[in-house]
Amino acid sequence: MKRLFITGQSGFVGLAFERMRTHLVAAQGWELVPADSPYDLLDPDSLERVLRQARPDAVIHLAGQTFIPEAFRDPAHTLDVNLKGTLNLLQALQRSGFDGTFLYISSGDVYGRVSPEFLPISEQQPARPQNPYAVSKAAAELLCYQWSCNMPWRILVARPFNHIGPGQREDFVISSVARQLARIKLGLQGAGILVGDVDVSRDFLDVEDVISAYLALLEKGQNGEIYNVCSGKEYLIRDMIASMLYLTEMDVAIEQDPARLRPSDLRRVKGCNQKIALATAWTPRIPMQQTLLSVLSDWDVRVAAESATR
Repeated sequence: MKRLFITGQSGFVGLAFERMRTHLVAAQGWELVPADSPYDLLDPDSLERVLRQARPDAVIHLAGQTFIPEAFRDPAHTLDVNLKGTLNLLQALQRSGFDGTFLYISSGDVYGRVSPEFLPISEQQPARPQNPYAVSKAAAELLCYQWSCNMPWRILVARPFNHIGPGQREDFVISSVARQLARIKLGLQGAGILVGDVDVSRDFLDVEDVISAYLALLEKGQNGEIYNVCSGKEYLIRDMIASMLYLTEMDVAIEQDPARLRPSDLRRVKGCNQKIALATAWTPRIPMQQTLLSVLSDWDVRVAAESATR
């Protein structure tokens, strides 16, 4: 089995990797290697120590500061973690004798606001980041490209768009709505949900499809290249919420909360996944209804557990 080390193992996608360890990850010939001790992206010595112990054949760099409102609140820390942390990781890999594949997980957010005539967004679209988080990811992409020109090992970049699934934090819109619906069912809040701007669209993809894309890139992605990881479909947030209400057979009021509105929010997002499909034969396979059902079910369990501990 090939050894795969993932930074950010306690995050949304990292935990999803763990859930899929047997039926998806191991099935493709990978063994997830845990960190044998704590590490910090801003502590180079801790990174080198962990990597020497892990001896990975591939690294997927998921860890970072990913929450956009937090990036606006503290852009300096976001840049430190996402850019300097990536440099520290690359240098630690070099010092530890790494000779495999490094997959940097960037974000479709680096494209910024794209005019409708340029949808779907391909990798040829210029990066014009609109928030500090996206700036940090775009900068780290350039760092990875520079390293790919000089290192004897493969370095490539994935640009995932919005991904959803069980285990996501409540401060992302679909997860937030699912949590509120679960609370309403148990009588823990009134029959209304608070949302931000629901008249924007996003390209949503099930987290399991995201993971299968990353594994495909480890096998067949080309050094120095960037690949969108997306569904290629455009989903209006309002329609997603309507689908969730239909699936739960609930009739609740939808109230806009000014505190949930983001500065510089993008109106429409739809990605193009032709490049990764041609390079790896990867394609999304999980229907959106199945994804929403899994998110709703997950929050039913989590909210019930929360209420039981009170």
